[in-house]
Amino acid sequence: MSAADSPVLLRGADRAAFAVAFVARLRRAGLTCGITETDDLVRALAASPPTARHTLYWTARVALVRRHDDLAVFDEVFAAVFDDVVSLPLNRTAGQPNRHDDGVHVTVPAGGDGTAAGEGLPWATLPPAVSADDSGDDSGLLVPELRPSALAGLAERPFEELDESQIRALGDDLRAALKRWPQRRTRKHAVHRAGRRVALRPTIARARRTGWEAITVVRQRQVREPRRVVLICDVSESMRAQAAAYLQMMRAFALVADAEVFAFATTLTRLTPVLRHASAADAVDQASAAVTDRFGGTRIASNLRAVLDSHHGNALRGGIVIIASDGWDSDPPEMMAAVMARMRRRAYRMIWLNPRAGAPGFTPRVAAMAAALPFCDRLMPAATFADLTGALAEVSSRA
Repeated sequence: MSAADSPVLLRGADRAAFAVAFVARLRRAGLTCGITETDDLVRALAASPPTARHTLYWTARVALVRRHDDLAVFDEVFAAVFDDVVSLPLNRTAGQPNRHDDGVHVTVPAGGDGTAAGEGLPWATLPPAVSADDSGDDSGLLVPELRPSALAGLAERPFEELDESQIRALGDDLRAALKRWPQRRTRKHAVHRAGRRVALRPTIARARRTGWEAITVVRQRQVREPRRVVLICDVSESMRAQAAAYLQMMRAFALVADAEVFAFATTLTRLTPVLRHASAADAVDQASAAVTDRFGGTRIASNLRAVLDSHHGNALRGGIVIIASDGWDSDPPEMMAAVMARMRRRAYRMIWLNPRAGAPGFTPRVAAMAAALPFCDRLMPAATFADLTGALAEVSSRA
């Protein structure tokens, strides 16, 4: 048999109607398909008419399946539709009605009672008959449960339930969520042709070449720079479960927002140059080695004062200060209030991330947390990567 005489599936059938019917069956089973995927299937069937069942399978799979998690649903529906089909029924004229009494395939009219056969959808499949004895059997056709992607599901889990590889993957996703950091206008001006302000010195310098006539007017506008960010994270014993995830958050800020990041327990450690390493695993390992007092006691007020007194304290001026801690502090609360008041006078905004803030009925009863709260713009939960993503979105939107 020549290629021209070889049987072609769907010969004479309406490809658009077939695609709509098949996509509707997939959507009822839980696979997400839209108009774009349906159009892709119609175009693919027109470009390469299927000559066998396996070619139709691959054509439909490439056109309709976008995620690996949807393959099982697609295979189940495709098998339910085509396993017992020898040849697909065709759209025929009104004089040759397309009738099938096999109990599996029926014609679907386009609408109305007087629709002629062949003018509606080419075919549809009926569910297999289920007897009363099988009512309690769960082994029949089941609609698959729609689940979020694996990464989105992990983002909702507490940090202590995640392993190292999952934390690293969620850290990459966190850095991708922080694609761009907002910029602010500074007092500096730079030459720019779209500026509204005339740059006098460059304009006069060019006028010297034209007999002191300002033929060319040089313009300038305000320079925009990213809003400064200072991130200070608690890695003491009470924050053991959150330490690895907070290191990923610090790395995201160090790479994307050019932030100054610090970790503290009893002493302060600057991690900005370490966390900017190209390799995430090496950066976290070097940061863990650099924090010598990790999982020790906690001195929040003393370390915040150390940031203010260091030469990095100027980074707080007009910047956003993010403190990630549960508030347990061995320093007196009066010292915390005094340090937070100094920091409030320098910073543009102050955000406190507390892993326990998302718990139902949470109130800041810890003395240090209660003393620091009046100086904070926001107190936000930070017990999952979803909380961290929400906090980043909040901070960036108001920067």
